[in-house]
Amino acid sequence: MGIISWIVLGLIAGLIAKALMPGKDPGGCIITILLGIGGAFVGGWVGKTLFHTDLGTFFDLRTWGLAILGALIILVIYRMAFGRSRRD
Repeated sequence: MGIISWIVLGLIAGLIAKALMPGKDPGGCIITILLGIGGAFVGGWVGKTLFHTDLGTFFDLRTWGLAILGALIILVIYRMAFGRSRRD
């Protein structure tokens, strides 16, 4: 997959991960894209390490599942690190 495919996959995976994890997030649209792209990479690593499978093509269900799983993992870590709101 090319870089544009990774960005599109990351954007959509990040949006799906945010939809699956309700609650207030400390980031906006750009953070969602970055979390999703990072999640695609983390999902590929998790798939390769734990499940001994690689990311497939853009329209492969395995690719989307691993990207969304990775985005969820990164979103949980991001919320734990930056999710605490300051008291006014």
